[in-house]
Amino acid sequence: MQEFFLILKYLFLGLFQGITEPIPISSSGHLVIVQHLMNLEIEGLDFLVLVNFGSLIAVLMIYWDDIVRLFKNGIGYLVTKDSRQKDDFDFVLYLIIGTVPAGVLGVLFKDVFEQLKTVEVVAIALVITGFALWIIRNIRGVKNDGMLTWKDALIVGLAQAVALIPGISRSGATIVAAMLIGMKQQTALRFSFLLYIPVSLGTMLLSVGDLMGDDLSTLWLPYLIAFIASIFASYISLKWFMNIMAQGNLKYFAVYCFIVGGLVLIFL
Repeated sequence: MQEFFLILKYLFLGLFQGITEPIPISSSGHLVIVQHLMNLEIEGLDFLVLVNFGSLIAVLMIYWDDIVRLFKNGIGYLVTKDSRQKDDFDFVLYLIIGTVPAGVLGVLFKDVFEQLKTVEVVAIALVITGFALWIIRNIRGVKNDGMLTWKDALIVGLAQAVALIPGISRSGATIVAAMLIGMKQQTALRFSFLLYIPVSLGTMLLSVGDLMGDDLSTLWLPYLIAFIASIFASYISLKWFMNIMAQGNLKYFAVYCFIVGGLVLIFL
């Protein structure tokens, strides 16, 4: 019976993380709140890395055609200097630039960000996320993939670094920054989630040793179930969020962040 409830707990956490990861409400912040409310302890310090990797797989599935095109054209431009492939080559270069801030800060200040995982910090950060989303609710940019610059990439990368603070949504921060500098919604969304790939992959690789050090003799099945649940939930959630972005309804996420952040500040 104890093992059954353990599996249910990890199934719930996997689904919850998968649903909240792609949308701009901070999955890490919500997990802090849920753990506090339900007095949940997660056995295995790198469990969150594993379920985030599940979200990464969902992102890869959805953007696979873009990834293949960018890879082929990026390599092709290096070899042939074909001008028709330059926009894709530049896009890959901008993704690399955008990855640097979060990668550097994440490695240097990992312990600091871990200490910020409190309900008070998350609540304040959610309210800040709400304000940021509210500001861009009616913005319609003009920049497409071929109009981006290295400065645009750096600004969005810095926004992703800010999202290392629990409660600051990664997708929210990067999309807000992208739209504030004039990106079209579709371009902002694609850049945000393609930018998620190297950061998530890097985090997973850095944590492989710790993950393998967990007691997998008792946790392998709960981990596996949570991992699969995260892939499924992330895929559905991201597809839904893409439709929300197309309709320009980000204000609803802003209101949600205001409500949750405010309630946590008042009652927790």
